[in-house]
Amino acid sequence: MKTITRLSSTALLAALVSTGWSASAVAQGTPQSITEKHTDVVQVASGFRASKLSGAPVYDRNKDKVGSVDDLIIAPNDQGSFAILSVGGFMGMGKHLVAVPMSHLQISKTQVVMPDVTSESLKAMPEFKYAPD
Repeated sequence: MKTITRLSSTALLAALVSTGWSASAVAQGTPQSITEKHTDVVQVASGFRASKLSGAPVYDRNKDKVGSVDDLIIAPNDQGSFAILSVGGFMGMGKHLVAVPMSHLQISKTQVVMPDVTSESLKAMPEFKYAPD
């Protein structure tokens, strides 16, 4: 049985090679247009990982907690990104989600601050609702 399997494998390989088939030809598929762009590592290193911002508390100018980062919405084509903040509620119950432009957040290594808001002003904002998938 092993001999038949080896002969079948050898015959298949010989047939593929004789027809000009190669692994790279099969793997190529549809051509992609990718433009290389130099990324300044220092600039990237000064940013913040989304995984570290998710769940981070948000403080006002008086260092009072006004909410937490629930999610991030990254807009295509640099149209502006938004932080979805969870305001109010207790242990996930009764929370109010609001969308604020990322530019309104002051992010440092230790905290996220929105100096010009209060818990009440965030709760008064229209509730953010995700679009259905």
